[in-house]
Parts: sequence; C-alpha cells; structure tokens
Amino acid sequence: MGDEEKVIIVEGRSDKEQIRKIIDEEVTIICTNGTLGIERLEQLLYDYDLDHKQVYIMVDEDSAGHKLRKQLARELPHAQHIYVDRTYREVAATPAPELATALLSRSIMVHPFFLV
Repeated sequence: MGDEEKVIIVEGRSDKEQIRKIIDEEVTIICTNGTLGIERLEQLLYDYDLDHKQVYIMVDEDSAGHKLRKQLARELPHAQHIYVDRTYREVAATPAPELATALLSRSIMVHPFFLV
C-alpha cells in the first residue's frame, strides 16, 4: 500500500482536532459525527474514494463507537483499526502520548514531541 493517500475516520470534531495536532504527515481526517445512514456512508465512500485509499478507523470505545466501527468495517474491509485504551473511552479524552503511540503503530508519522 506504499504511497497511497491515508484517511482516518473519526466520530467527532474534537477527535479530529486532537489527532490533527499529533500527526506529522498529510492525512485526511473524516468526521462521521456519530453513526452513519446508508446514503451518507455511500457518499463518503464516493467523495473520498475510500476503496482506493489507506483507511484507518479510530472511534471511541463506547457502544456508539463499536456500532460505527462494525458498520465501517463491513463497508471498508481493507481498513485498519486503531484502538484507544478502554479506560479513556473517547479518542478526544485519550492523552496525546497514547494517541501518538497508537497512530505510530499503524505507520502514521507523529510529531516526536508527543512520544514521551
């Protein structure tokens, strides 16, 4: 999957802002704003050409996040999953060093500053 464009799918704007601060490469971050209807999901697949990109799913560790992860995994079987520690529950509430380590584990470049 070499130089394919990377896309991270998150739930909310605060998740997006938190990740944006940490990553150190060009990555498109898509907010779903919660669960997706079929039409909206199809539109995202089409608009972002997700079948031909390196896709990462990073959602909250709660029931809404699990539901969204399942839905996205069905539509994007090639997507890689990035998990946050269950104790923090939310991507936005996860400490930056934890997020940086999780992102780096999927070969997403992060600012070294966050790797404490």
